[in-house]
Amino acid sequence: MKVAVRNLQKRIPINPKRIIKTVLKILSLEGIRKSGEITICFVNDPKIKELNLKYLAKNNPTDVIAFDMPEPKSFGEIFADIVISTDRAIDNAGAFHTTPLFELYLYVIHGVLHILGYDDKTKKDKLLMRKKEAHLLKVLNLSSA
Repeated sequence: MKVAVRNLQKRIPINPKRIIKTVLKILSLEGIRKSGEITICFVNDPKIKELNLKYLAKNNPTDVIAFDMPEPKSFGEIFADIVISTDRAIDNAGAFHTTPLFELYLYVIHGVLHILGYDDKTKKDKLLMRKKEAHLLKVLNLSSA
C-alpha cells in the first residue's frame, strides 16, 4: 500500500513519516492486506468548505472528508483521498480539551475507517465507529493530552 501525505496548510507542523506509519498500522490492525494508494491531504477551512460544498452539498467546513475511489472491488485494491482541516483540529482541540495534534490523528483514523467501509450516519453506526476510534487511539498510543 502506498500512502502519500500532502500538506497544504501552515498552522500545524505535519510529520509525513508518522502519518504514513499510522495509516499503515491502522490497515494492519484492521487486517487489510490490499494494495493501492491513500493520499492524506491537510488543508485549511476555506479549502475543506469548498470540497464539502462541491462533493457533499454542505456549505460549511468539516474536520475530515474521505473519498473512496470507485473501482471494481474484485481487484482488492484501495484508492482513496482523505482531506483533513487543521483549522477544525485547532478549534476542536479547544472545545474538547485535547491537542490539535491529537485531533489530527483522530481525523486520520476516522478517514481511514470511512474508506474501510465504516459509517457514522446512524446512531448505531456512529457508536461502532467511536468504539473503533477509541480502540485504535489506545493501540497506537495516541493520548488526548
